[in-house]
Amino acid sequence: QVQLVESGGGLVQAGGSLTLSCVVSGRTFRSGTQAWFRQAPGKEREFVAVFTFSHNTEYADSVKGRFTVSRDNAKNTVYLQMNNLTPDDTAAYYCAMRTYYRGSYYVPSLYDYWGQGTQVTVSS
Repeated sequence: QVQLVESGGGLVQAGGSLTLSCVVSGRTFRSGTQAWFRQAPGKEREFVAVFTFSHNTEYADSVKGRFTVSRDNAKNTVYLQMNNLTPDDTAAYYCAMRTYYRGSYYVPSLYDYWGQGTQVTVSS
């Protein structure tokens, strides 16, 4: 049984920083690909960042240079460091994982496991 539990969301002023954490239970963590998605009210879930099984990282253009995804195998945890936050970053942030290659990293339906989400609200 694989479970993902996010934490670290909250309310922050524009220009501030937050770090989200996603703890993954199960033995497939190291061989899996973990990603972060976000969903604002009334909008579709969108890709934010990914840490692939081959230790590569990719980012959405909207967060490139401001967000950093990383992974700690010893803690079965993937992180999303978010700097210089803007009100446009306000959304529920979700951690996702898949355990084998399925093509695009950017499509939510290609991930098998999801966390419950953590809310990030950026005030202007």
